[in-house]
Order: sequence, then C-alpha cells, then structure tokens
Amino acid sequence: MGLVIDFHIHIGLYHELHPWVMEWMKNEIEDPEAFVNEVLTPEGFAHYLRENGVDYGVALAELSPITTGMLSNEAVAEFCQGVDCLIPFCCINPYLVADLPSELERYVTEMGFRGMKLYPTYHHFYANSNRLYPLYAKAQELGIPVMIHTGSSVFRGARMKFGDPLYMDDVAVDFPDLTLLMVHSGRGFWYDRAYFLAKLHTNMYMEIAGLPPQKLLDYFPEIEKIADKVIFGSDWPGMPHIGRNIEIVRELPLSDETKDKILGGNAARILGLH
Repeated sequence: MGLVIDFHIHIGLYHELHPWVMEWMKNEIEDPEAFVNEVLTPEGFAHYLRENGVDYGVALAELSPITTGMLSNEAVAEFCQGVDCLIPFCCINPYLVADLPSELERYVTEMGFRGMKLYPTYHHFYANSNRLYPLYAKAQELGIPVMIHTGSSVFRGARMKFGDPLYMDDVAVDFPDLTLLMVHSGRGFWYDRAYFLAKLHTNMYMEIAGLPPQKLLDYFPEIEKIADKVIFGSDWPGMPHIGRNIEIVRELPLSDETKDKILGGNAARILGLH
C-alpha cells in the first residue's frame, strides 16, 4: 500500500466561530473539551493522524465571516510549523483583500503555504469571476494546486448557486497548467458535472471530502475510469472518523491500484511527495 493523504482538514482554533457552527460541532464531537486540549495541538494532531493511518494531511485556513468563522492563515502556518505530516493551504477571501496575487505570493514564498483553497459558496462569488483571474495566474506561476468548494453546505449564509462546478470549466480552459480540485465533487446537486469535468480536463480533479465513502459508487458508478483524478479527503472534524473512512474506501469493489490512487497516490503526485 502507498501513502495515505487526507487532502481536507480544518485544523486549529478558530478566532471566531458562529453559534450555529458550535452547535453543529457539539453534535459531531463526543467530548469537546478533550478534543481541544488533546487533539487540537500540533503534537496531538500528528499523533491522531498516525493512529488513523494517515501519512500526510492538508491543513486548511478559512476566512468565512458570513458563514462559519475565521481561521487565519497565520494560525494555520503556526500550527503546521515543525509538523512534517501537515501541509498548509492558505485561504484568500476576495472581499477582504485588495491585491490578491501579491497576498498569495506572500503566503507561499514567505509563509510556506503549499496550495490555496477558495470558498465560493461561503464568500459569495463565482469561480470564473474576472476578479479572481490575476489570482489564478499567480497560482499557476507559483505551481501550486487550487481547491475550490463546490456543492452544498449545511451552514447558515452559504449560497448554493456559487457552488456549481461548471463555473470552474472556464478556469480550467484559461489556466491549463493550473491544478484544480473540485472540493466535495459537486456534493448533492452536481456529481455528474464534477465527474464529466474531471474526465474532460487534464488539470481538474474530484476531491471527495464530506461524502460518505460507502456511497461513492452510487454517486460515481464509473469512478474507476477516472482513477487518476480522484482525491481522498475527510473534511475533519466534519467527518471525525478518518480511519474508518479509509477502511470503507479499501472495502469498495475497486481494484487495489485504484484505491491506492484515491487514498494517496494522486495527492502525492499533486503535492510532489514520493
């Protein structure tokens, strides 16, 4: 078996979390106090990943004042510092920053971020907005992957219309050397579009965080045909049992080669890990 990589982890303590997010977390986490004190430390989380059979995890910043809260890029960079198994991805909210490409360059070259995540449904923009094109150009120049939230969200204030993966088609065409990940693979509404786009564009991938792994073949019955284009993620702590999710993927009626690619091989190629 090859590397196991969780490409979607919300890590660190939010500077501000909205009450509806706190209520949701209480339903997901058995002992919130122990969770914060024991798991949500750099050493604690590295141990947690090892226990769950994960070699590397992508740690995501989030600047979503409307919908969830603020987990700053600085906080994520600090959390990941010196923890070899964590790979930080920055967040840029186009409504909070004036010079998007300069901000991205600073995060990558000065703070060590290895990729970026955008949250259209949370920040209320379309992925093909002209405002973002200089940002995509800079990401392509820097050679970093870009994750873009697609599909549904349970949090108040999110707007579904911005989550259609079809808006990423323009970006894939206009930036052919930019690696694009459709986060949640169009969850709920647009599984067919996500699959078709991943199959069509060499630079587009389906990221399956937040999807029940036992239903993958219901959502994508021909997933084996695009085995090179599917990336595993947990959306932790939204799906807190990472190890069990990995086990379920390994139990799917797919070839061992496909399962290894989904669980880490494809991600390792994107991240330059060997």
